[in-house]
Amino acid sequence: MGDLHLSADRPDITQAFVYFLNYGLDDAEALYIIGDLFEVWMGDDIAESFSVVIADAIKMVSNTLPVYFIHGNRDFMVGKQFCQRAGMQVLPEVYCIDLYGVNTVILHGDSLCTLDVDYQRFRRFRSFRVVRWLYARLPKKTRLNIAAKIRQKSVQGNQQKHYEIMDVEPSAVTELLASTGCQRMIHGHTHRPAIHQLSATHQRVVVGDWYTQGSVLNVNEHGCELVTLPFSDTK
Repeated sequence: MGDLHLSADRPDITQAFVYFLNYGLDDAEALYIIGDLFEVWMGDDIAESFSVVIADAIKMVSNTLPVYFIHGNRDFMVGKQFCQRAGMQVLPEVYCIDLYGVNTVILHGDSLCTLDVDYQRFRRFRSFRVVRWLYARLPKKTRLNIAAKIRQKSVQGNQQKHYEIMDVEPSAVTELLASTGCQRMIHGHTHRPAIHQLSATHQRVVVGDWYTQGSVLNVNEHGCELVTLPFSDTK
């Protein structure tokens, strides 16, 4: 799963997520959260109070099965303190694994949107450790103001961008599958859930977002299945 975009002003999403953690993982062998767990995250030291509920709920799951986390573009500042409290194991931004006999590469997906030149420039900038180190040491008020501006700019920018620019670039997908030697790719970020059969041997799977309903990708020995979770069913 990915792209939950949890925030204090969307308690319905938080409720649905906690419900899923409590009742939707009976047959699971592991849980992967592949980015944008939070709508915005400005540092573990200024996390909103509701995030404690999230951390404790994930921790309960991690006591019985492994929980893996990949940073997204909205929560790239999630740090060791929160991950330790939640019992999450942090994976590299591009992670390869054998899932039931299929070599699979897992990532958030923002790196594949290569036509969005402005965003890719920002992404490279914030990927430097020194940038994140300096950012984490800015005054709390300054970081919160930056977060508000980033969210506002993101909404305005997305409204002006064409569909193709905000989606993954096919050549980036092909290159990553080739360089990793994987047959399957799983990512989020675009909020366009689908299972794309690229060829007889290669597949790209996009997880859904949680804005209007829950969305989970189940992977087992039989393949992949996208499952929607209506919020009304979690009350």
